[in-house]
Order: sequence, then C-alpha cells, then structure tokens
Amino acid sequence: MPLRKLSYSVLLVLALLSAVSVYFVAQLRFNYNFNDFYPAGDPDLDYYQQYSGRFGNDNDYVLLGLEAPAGRTVFEPQFLTRVDSLTRFIQRRPHVVHVTSPTNATNPVLEGLGVFNVPYLHPEEPARRAQDSALVYRTPGLIGNLISKDARAVTILLQTSPNLSKPPGDSLLAAVRTELSRQGFAEADYHLAGKLVAQSIFVDRLQRELMVFMSLSVVLVTGLLWFTFRTWWGVVLPLVVVLGSILWGLGVMSAFGVSIDLMTALLPVMLFVVGMSDTIHIITRYVTELGYGTSKRESLLITLKESGFGSGLSALTTSIGFFTLMTSTIRPIYNFGLFTGIAVLLTFVLSFTLLPAMLMLLRKPQLRIPRQEGHSWDGVLGRMFRTVLARRQWVVAISALLLIGSVASASRIRINSALLDDLSKNDPVKLDFRFFERQFAGVRPFELDLKPGPGRTIYDLPVLRQTEQIENYLLKEYGLNFVASPVTLVKSVRKAVNGGLLEEYRLPDSDAELQRLVSKIKVFRKKPEFRALVLPDASEGRMTGRMPDVGSIRADKLNADLRQYLAEHTDATVLQTRLTGSANLIDKNNENLTLNMITGMSIDIVMVTLIVLVLFRSVRMTLVVLIPNLVPILIVAGVMGLAGVHMKVSTSIIFTIAFGIAVDDTIHFISKLKLVLLKERSLFKAVRKTYLMAGKAVIVTSLILVGGFSTLIFSSFDGTFYVGLLIGLTLLFGVVAELTLLPILILAFYKHRPKEIRQPVPALGG
Repeated sequence: MPLRKLSYSVLLVLALLSAVSVYFVAQLRFNYNFNDFYPAGDPDLDYYQQYSGRFGNDNDYVLLGLEAPAGRTVFEPQFLTRVDSLTRFIQRRPHVVHVTSPTNATNPVLEGLGVFNVPYLHPEEPARRAQDSALVYRTPGLIGNLISKDARAVTILLQTSPNLSKPPGDSLLAAVRTELSRQGFAEADYHLAGKLVAQSIFVDRLQRELMVFMSLSVVLVTGLLWFTFRTWWGVVLPLVVVLGSILWGLGVMSAFGVSIDLMTALLPVMLFVVGMSDTIHIITRYVTELGYGTSKRESLLITLKESGFGSGLSALTTSIGFFTLMTSTIRPIYNFGLFTGIAVLLTFVLSFTLLPAMLMLLRKPQLRIPRQEGHSWDGVLGRMFRTVLARRQWVVAISALLLIGSVASASRIRINSALLDDLSKNDPVKLDFRFFERQFAGVRPFELDLKPGPGRTIYDLPVLRQTEQIENYLLKEYGLNFVASPVTLVKSVRKAVNGGLLEEYRLPDSDAELQRLVSKIKVFRKKPEFRALVLPDASEGRMTGRMPDVGSIRADKLNADLRQYLAEHTDATVLQTRLTGSANLIDKNNENLTLNMITGMSIDIVMVTLIVLVLFRSVRMTLVVLIPNLVPILIVAGVMGLAGVHMKVSTSIIFTIAFGIAVDDTIHFISKLKLVLLKERSLFKAVRKTYLMAGKAVIVTSLILVGGFSTLIFSSFDGTFYVGLLIGLTLLFGVVAELTLLPILILAFYKHRPKEIRQPVPALGG
C-alpha cells in the first residue's frame, strides 16, 4: 500500500478511536472522596467498615462556628436568638439527620415515666442570663464543645446523611451560607469545617487548577517548541499528538468508571509534558536527516527505524515508573499510576502512527538552516563535551560532595501527615479548621470500640468503671478535648433521675442502683446524642471524641502509649478495646508509604538494569546508566530533608515518577550509542557522536519537562506544589548529570570490544 494511502487510513482509524474517547470523556466527573484515602485491603479498614455500619461514620458531620459581635459574649439574647433561628433552619434541611446547638441543648429531668428537657439557655428571658451562663460553665460537655471557653463563639454541629456526595452537600452548604447572610452574619463571623466542606472546596479547586495548569503548559511548551524547531508544524504536530493521548487516556479512565480526584487531576499535565519526549526525538531525527539531503520518504523511514526501539524502551520505563504506584494501598495513587502508565503507552502508539502519518501528508519543509552553514546545536554541544571531559575530575568531585551532603540531609526526612495535608497553612479552609482547634474540641475524630468480656454487658458496673478510667486517661494524657461513651449515657440518666442536679452526674455506687438506671436508659437511647453510643442489646459500645489535628507522628506516639495503657490497666475478662476510626486509618497509610516507595523504585531499577544488560551485556554499563539517574533522586531527597518537607501521601510518589521519567533520556542516549558502536570502532568518537546526536533532544525534552512540572507550583494544594517543584528539580539535576556524568562514566568504565563486530547488524537504537 502506498505510504500516502496508508497515512489516510491510519488517520481515519485514529479519528474514530478519538471520537469514542470524546464520548467517554464527556461523562468524566470530578470527585473528592475522603474515604478513598483509606488503606485498601487493610484489616483495620474492614473492621472500621463493620464498626461504622453499627454506629455510623465518625466524619459525617459539619461544624459551624459563630463568633459573637465585637465586645459581646455569646450569652447576649439577640445573638442567641439568631443562633436558635439558624439551628431550626438547618434542622429542616434535607440530608441533615440531627443538629446539636447551644440553643437546643437541654438538661433532662426524669419524673415518673416522662422526661422533661430543660433548656440550658433562655434567650427570651434576659433576666436569667447570669444564671444560665453559670450553669453552662458547670455542666460537663458544653464548654469547649458547644461554647468556647472565652464565651466569644459557639458551635453548631450538623450530623448529615452517611457518605453524602458533592451535589447535595454543596446544596446544603449553599443554603446554610444564604441563611447566615440573611441572619446578618458576615463571612468573617462564621467558620465551616468537616468532610463535606473539604469535599466541596477540593473538587471546585481541582476543576479550576486543571484548566490553569493545562493552559500554562500549552503556552510554555508551544514557546519551547517554536524556539527549537522554528516551524509551525514543529509546534502543531507535537501538540496534536500529546493532546490526542490525553484525550485517549482520560477516555480510558472514564470507561473504567474512575473520576478525576486530587491525584488523577495530575494526569493531563503529567502526560502533556512527559508525552512530548517521543515526538521531539522523532522530529529532531527527521529534521536532521532532511538536513543531510535525504528525501522526505527516506528521512521518515530512517527516523522510525532508528527511533522506534529507543522510544519504545523509554515509553516502557516511564510507564513502569507509573505502574509501580499500583503497589500503593491508597486508591487514588493506585488509579493515578495505572491510568497514567496506560496513557504513556498510548502516547507512544500515537507518536508512531499519528505523527508519521501527518508528516507524510505534509509537504517537505523548508529548513531554516541549510546544511552547508553548519548546525549551531552541534557547535554548542561540541564545546560542552570538550569542557566536561577537560574538567572531569571537578565534575566527579562535585557530584560526590553533593551526594554525601544529600544522603546526610535526606536522613532528616520524616513521614508525617495531617487531615488537611494538601492545603497551605494560610489557606482559608485550613484557617477555619484551625479556628475549631483553637476555640473548641478540634476536628480530628477519635474512635475506640468497646466490647464487654464474656458473660457481661456494656452496662455492667466493672465495665463502666474501666471505661471511665480510659476516658480520664484520654482527657488528661492523650489530648482529647471532648469524649462520649456509654459512661456518658449512664451518668446522664443518673443526673436526670436525681432532678438534673450536676453533682449527680457520676456512675452509680452499686449494682442495685445501676440496674434501676438501666431500666430507664431506653428512654434516653432514643435521643440523637446517645443513639450511637451503645447497641440495643448492650453487647458493644462506642467511645468517640475530638481533638486537634496533631499530625501522624504525634498521633502514632499517642496511640502507642494508649495501647500500652490499655494493655496494663484493662482487664480483658471485663472489657476489650480496639482503636479504630477514619483518622486511625489515615495514619496507617504512613506505615505503607516507605514500603511502597522502595518497592516502586526497586521495580524501576530492576527494569532499567535488565534493559541495559540486554543492550550491552555489561554489568559495568548497568552501573554507568543507573548512577546519573540515582544521583538527582538523592540530591532532591537531600533538598526535602533540608527544607523540612515531610513524606506524605502526595509527596511519596515523587521519587518513583521522577526516576521513571529521568531515565528516558538515558535510554535514548545508550540506544543511540549502541547504534553508533555498530559502525564506529573508537569508543571516544562513538560517545562524542552520540552526544551530538542526542544532546539537542535531551536538552529540549528536559526543558519542556521542567517547565511543564513548574506550572504545578501555582497550585493551592501543597502536595501538588511539591510534586511540581521536586520532580522539576529532579529532572533539572538529571539533565545536568546526563550531559556531564554519563559520558565520563561511559568512557571510564565501559569496555568496548570492536573486534566482535564482523558484519552489519540491524539498528537497535533511536
């Protein structure tokens, strides 16, 4: 089949496949699900899912903090009237299960068969203000939970439907904000926190930032392509190929029912900059052949023949770099690795189908720099090559010093994460969360499962006394600012039975008294605040609380001390406990981060080692290739340690991705060297010729990669910021190592044996 006819057929097939991709991409949705960041397959996750099925999720709530007017307290009747009106409004909203507010908090009194709920606050009776405030400050569970210690702010807690999705969640938040405005609360007067708030903000920002990053990347890459090729087709064709691969990649992701989240939002930008590599190598080689006077058809065939193997290997190593992220137990990272790896392979397919078809159908370009005038890139690269070899001792010495310093600095990296890790410290959402940590109990949930020993119920007096001891430890030593458990329920019933007197808020003294109280508990168990503390058959209880978001390092220490305390002070025949909850699951991710990173890097290194061994059958050459790619990784690890950047979910992917991308240029370099060595007996001349042939593409692709990743530093998410900054730095250091260390190491350690070359061998490299 003639090449032009084949090109038209290829374009038709690709157009049909692209149309299918457009259909699926149109169905793609943005999503942020906090639960997706739990460690998949972990026994603790299975346990928590069963636990939450019995007691409910610990993060299905929204905290609304309201500040009193300047110079006033929350006990002002006018302020309390507005709070009460807002509470009633929220309670009537769809998807709101229950609202807890200072104005609907009551002191229950049990008389006969009825319960009388006496409000703590009476805004309609100003004369009772002093009496009410005194009672509030004496009542456990109100100050620091519903009312701040300085009486300058109150909290309204909205218990929402389980796992509420973004659309109804956004609708609820919008209604609340509208009512706040109607009640006269300015934006500075109120604060919102909770999973629903983070979900809404994160998704909106993802959509906005994706557009910003793509726009910046297109502008930057277009400029670099024009600077490199100085022709319209040298700019348009790579953009068409890469945008096509993004379309295909997102189409595949949508076909598998995966949404765009905090991690997969990086896929288009990642693919845009990474996918340029093959197109630049192809066009650079094509233009070079045209410059030597070769016909368009022959130039294209030579380019495909020589570039195919090297580009295929580089696509393989890059995709493996992403595929290794599938070792992660965190679903968003798993999906990001899987679909970005697939998209990289799709980019390779398009680079060797769509790009050649378009080049074949275009007229032979007029080169801006005729061959007889020489190639400016050759001159620059030739001088660089001579300078590097002339100062090889300096290059090696500086590299060694940087390496030693980086390893020492990298040892300072710590694995630490928090609930709002990806937001900068001055982000308005994070400042709202900090408000609740400063004025109230905090936003980090705590959950402890309580199971009575054999033959006992949760209402046995020894069980309750041990539960109370644990409560006291959590409040005094662990750092909880609020706690509720079956003990809370029993104490509340005892107080209600004894006229609502605060001094009666304690556990009963005898089993006989306890039995009388238990018969009354069923009346209280219907109240929303007590409903989820004990199962109806009293076979299991729940201890729940809130505290500041102390970070996973501190939380791990607190949990270790708690487990030791429980082992030493809890009798398993009386009470058995197990730490659970969403915060505990997020903390558990840290245990897997280092292992996942090491596993991913190990797979990458093994694959590169096998490729080099197949090409050169030399262990020395394997080390020669690995060193220039590992040095930048270690230097950036040193930068992280020096800057105090913690290892967390978002930053744990940096090294695996960076190594997989950085090794691309090395694969191209050594595959070209392998080709040159088939015709050149002198290793020095072969390395120099390869340096001149591959140097331009290496520099241009690296600039595009660094520039593309640098657009991510404009993100409002800290994780995305560090991904862009640190991968960009890794690639920048990588191109320097590629152009300095690599040729020095090849000439120093590779033993070339030209006598083994007896006859022409088909070209392997590109």
